[in-house]
Amino acid sequence: MDWARQIDGYCERLGPAFWAEPVNALTNVAFLLAALVMWRRLRGSGLALGRFLVVILAAIGVGSFLFHGYATVWASMADVLPIMLFIVVYLYAANRHFWRLGRWRALGLTAGFVPYAALTVPLFGAIPGLGTSAAYAPVPLLIGIYAVLLRGRAPVTARGLMLGAVLLVISLVFRTLDAPLCRALPVGTHFMWHVLNAAMLGWMIEVYRRHMLAACPVRG
Repeated sequence: MDWARQIDGYCERLGPAFWAEPVNALTNVAFLLAALVMWRRLRGSGLALGRFLVVILAAIGVGSFLFHGYATVWASMADVLPIMLFIVVYLYAANRHFWRLGRWRALGLTAGFVPYAALTVPLFGAIPGLGTSAAYAPVPLLIGIYAVLLRGRAPVTARGLMLGAVLLVISLVFRTLDAPLCRALPVGTHFMWHVLNAAMLGWMIEVYRRHMLAACPVRG
C-alpha cells in the first residue's frame, strides 16, 4: 500500500498543498472544544470510561485535521481509526452500563457490531447518492435502536440517545451533500459534518455521564 498516496475526496480541496482544505482542517477545533468541555464536566465523577471517550474525541479532531491537511492514505487512517474506536468503546459502555451487563457479556454484544456493520453498510451503500457516508449510516440506526429498546428501563437516557441519533443524521446529510453542492458552494459542506459531529459526540458522552450519575450502576 502506498501510504503517501494523495486522496482528493472533498469539494474544498483544489490541490496537494497542506492548506488546500483550510475550512475543513480548522473546523476540527470543534472536536477539541467538545473534548475540553466534557473533560471538565467529568471532573470528579470517577468515570474512567467517560474520560477515555473524551481522549478519543480529542484524537478524532487531531486525526481529522491531519487528514484534511495532508490528504494521504496514512492520514486517512489517523482520521478513521479514532472514530471506529469511539464507536466500539461507547457501544461497550452502553452495553455495560445502560443494560447493566457483565464485562464478558458486554464485550460479546459489542463484538456483534462487526457483523451488524458488515450487513448494513452494503445495504446503505445501495442507496443512490449516499456514497462514502454509507460507512457511517448504520451508526445512527443502531443508536436509534438502543434508544427505542431503553425507553422502559431508562427513558431519559433513551431520549438523549435519540437526540444524538438525530444530530448524527443531520451531520451525515451535510457530509453527503459536499460533492453534489460543490458547484454552488466551492467551500463544500463537509465542515458542517465536523461541527455537528463534534457536538453529537460530546452530547453522547454527556448522555453517558448523566446516566451514570443518576443510575449509579456498577462501573468498570
